[in-house]
Amino acid sequence: MASVFLNNEFLDRDAALVSAFDAGLQHGVGLFETMLAVRGTTGGSSIVSLHAHVQRLALSARLLGLSESIRVNALAEACVRTVEKAAMEMLGVDRFRVRLTVTGGDLNMLGKPAKSAADGGEDQENGGPTRGGDGGQDPTVLIVAQPATAYPDEMFERGVAAVIADLKVNPLDPFSAHKTLNYWGRLRELQVAAGKRAGEALVFQVTNHLAGGCVSNAFVVKDGVLYTPIARGEEQEVAGRDEFDRDDEDEGGPGARMSGAGVPGGVSGGASRRAVMPSPVLPGITRRTVMDLAGDRGTDVVRRMLTIDDVLNADEVFLTNSSWGVLPVVKVEREAIGDGVVGPMTKALSEAWEAIVFGQ
Repeated sequence: MASVFLNNEFLDRDAALVSAFDAGLQHGVGLFETMLAVRGTTGGSSIVSLHAHVQRLALSARLLGLSESIRVNALAEACVRTVEKAAMEMLGVDRFRVRLTVTGGDLNMLGKPAKSAADGGEDQENGGPTRGGDGGQDPTVLIVAQPATAYPDEMFERGVAAVIADLKVNPLDPFSAHKTLNYWGRLRELQVAAGKRAGEALVFQVTNHLAGGCVSNAFVVKDGVLYTPIARGEEQEVAGRDEFDRDDEDEGGPGARMSGAGVPGGVSGGASRRAVMPSPVLPGITRRTVMDLAGDRGTDVVRRMLTIDDVLNADEVFLTNSSWGVLPVVKVEREAIGDGVVGPMTKALSEAWEAIVFGQ
């Protein structure tokens, strides 16, 4: 069962076809977002953090040169319409997995004349989510809503094991911190992890610093402080704060307790002059929610570079994504994390996330 929206129209599953020359198929040129939609008690359905997901995709499309003209509001509305249709067709389903995919469209871009508003390039009449791009190419927009994966309660009550992935991500790869269609390496690592009866695989950078899980962001808890790897877009902010904190520490000021926040790359001189290595870590939507929830509880949240020792010596480790929320990790390879059980901070943040999403 699935509801399919393809290029401004709903289609039956078997009729939802893209061109053999689509850039997503031919070269993996495209982006995607996976979202969770929940049926409300009054019958309506809502997509969790919808606009944050769509805005992240639009920003990635602009930064990577996929499209300068994604209409965020129209794209969000298309997602809502797709979920509404799914909810009407699947009355017994309370949770939906919503997959939004935007590709580069037809590869034959050079042979197309540039479109204008007059001939439909702006898609004014249909109110579609994209405009014709440079050279006249139209991105392919695909939205699929189907029943969400049902994860066993045991995963959250007892936690899961994680393994260390062979895959390494490179901070100098401009595509690594975006949700591109090039996901084969991560899915392969998940296959290997499943073969070892693990729930996820931890991916490290080429510098041997933690990036996250194959399909998740990572957190570690140590002495009541919540740590997470620095994500794309946070590098300068963390670098500037770290410089301030170290200066404050030299003077014995209150910023000393924040020292050690860590920054990627080499530094020299003041924060305004330092060179900062880009982060290959995706700025996760659920990650941001969990950080806010932790802050509301009065928990210190620190973004910094984390090593395998930070992971293995942590009191708690958990992973976040939009499908499962907060997933406890109680073992990495053969090493137990903390006491080998789900920790109190992980449990509290998981319950807080569920309260927001499911209204409990």
